[in-house]
Amino acid sequence: MISLSNSPNGTVSSTTATKRLARAIMVSAGEFSLVLACCKSVERQQQILNVLTEFSSTNIQEISLSPAADVLYTAITSAIATTQPEALMVRGLESVVAINQLIISTNIMRNEFRKQFRFPLVLWINEEILCKLVWLAPDFKDWAASTIRFDVANNQLVEAEPQAINA
Repeated sequence: MISLSNSPNGTVSSTTATKRLARAIMVSAGEFSLVLACCKSVERQQQILNVLTEFSSTNIQEISLSPAADVLYTAITSAIATTQPEALMVRGLESVVAINQLIISTNIMRNEFRKQFRFPLVLWINEEILCKLVWLAPDFKDWAASTIRFDVANNQLVEAEPQAINA
């Protein structure tokens, strides 16, 4: 298996998150679901996608948004045309110039996603985009069961708990 991190805990965390992503895609086969995959590095996203093929038998189509994209729904429908992929990964949100406009239009058009897409939609985001989704597209963001994070190691989660208890 390809390693996603130099540290053992980082590898375990990334492997667990990658398996969660594969499971979320598999469980939602044939119906719309929104999955948010949070990762700060584009290079790391690519590593995770390479490893994902080990955990998922689903044929995952991938599109990368243009920096000039202003409506997510239109960008997706243009890319997939009339086909319904088994799953779709959207990358490049961090490079979109008018990201606020794109996120607001996504929230406004959210019902079209459910009506027209019969596949899991995975949006690769970073923390900044996640915050914008919470503030600018709360209704759309709420469709995601939970955000799958690839940048938090298990030991960081464990270490955070005792500090909270001692405070």
